Amino acid sequence: MNVYDGERMAELMAAEGMTATDDPDRADLVVLNTCHIRDRATEKVYSDIGRLRKNARVNERTAPMIAVAGCVAQAEGDEIVRRAHVDVVVGPQAYHNLPALVASAAAGTPSLDTDMPLLSKFGALPARRRVGPSAFLTVQEGCDKFCTYCVVPYTRGAEVSRPFAAIVDEAKALVDAGAREITLLGQNVNAWDDDGRGLHDLIRVLDRIPGLARIRYTTSHPNDMRQGLIDAHGDVESLMPFLHLPVQAGSDRVLKAMNRNHDTASYLRLLDRVRAVRPDIALSGDFIVGFPGETEAEFAETLRLVDAVGYAQAYSFKYSPRPGTPAADMAGAIPEVVMDERLQRLQAALGRDQQAFNQASVGRSCDVLIERRGKLPGQMLGKSPWLQSIHLMTDAAIGDMVSVDLLSAGPVSLAGAERVRVAA
Repeated sequence: MNVYDGERMAELMAAEGMTATDDPDRADLVVLNTCHIRDRATEKVYSDIGRLRKNARVNERTAPMIAVAGCVAQAEGDEIVRRAHVDVVVGPQAYHNLPALVASAAAGTPSLDTDMPLLSKFGALPARRRVGPSAFLTVQEGCDKFCTYCVVPYTRGAEVSRPFAAIVDEAKALVDAGAREITLLGQNVNAWDDDGRGLHDLIRVLDRIPGLARIRYTTSHPNDMRQGLIDAHGDVESLMPFLHLPVQAGSDRVLKAMNRNHDTASYLRLLDRVRAVRPDIALSGDFIVGFPGETEAEFAETLRLVDAVGYAQAYSFKYSPRPGTPAADMAGAIPEVVMDERLQRLQAALGRDQQAFNQASVGRSCDVLIERRGKLPGQMLGKSPWLQSIHLMTDAAIGDMVSVDLLSAGPVSLAGAERVRVAA
């Protein structure tokens, strides 16, 4: 979602006549789009601000205007202004106001906007013009789940679904601008609802857009995984066989303390229902180790859950207390050295299963959407239906769909050989 938001902010400033640069030391405006999930990301904001200003002094040039956007801006706007003296601070629900805020700052008035208005920002954003073969599309924002460790309900607000017609129109515009794959985004994307229509209804309509070959969605909550969406995985050809469904822990006591409102048994039953309609689906998840009070035995339950599922991919993190969340005040903080050791064991198990999933793909044939050039002459990189990175030697262009034999597997990617080009 931050990638999507960053792209939209770049488009806003381009509409004002600015040109993007990959070199922040040459920029007149640098936008730091931020995440507030972990404290390391928060501190990185301040270090980046200091680095940008130091580089400007070393290079004897005027320091760029700095705008801090995103969830850190929302949570710590006044503190950022006090501590870092930046020009613009704008929250994730107000970034459509970025051009006006930059203009105000250029006139000498630092600007802060962390309002969370009911009026959708999306109507104020410019039309999509040119995108890559794979594009993001936000359909839902915010969260009503209030997991005890998470700041998202406070920084992104309550769950809000974009209107059905607006999403379809933007999807068509993305395809017209070059996208062949669209990933639907939301903090709880499978909670999307518009007048009784669920995410599965939206997916079935998007499936009929000419030129749209692939549909994905992320991130989902187990409690919002309805049967209609499960059924769509079985009979909508363009919906890719990949599901990111975070569980966070394998201990029911820890899950209750996290306020996840599901247990491991219900989670596993849900995965069985998905696999029943799409046996080849690749599963992905999120895990937190070292949640307050987590015992060694409870961590072992997480490892057993990983063994039971066999994730194709996963994200895993040490617990990071976020100010203002209930978990930040819980007793039983886990020592850093213990969290480090548990994370290493968990990541070893997840890496083992990702390698096994990739290895089991060797010998398959599948379509690969070419997304960018590789490091070697003639090498191109793309994604399989299961979101695996595939590299192959081909003269196919970016945006082409290529039928590929998968020949060998590494820990994070596979090598393939082109069979035949697939028509657009």
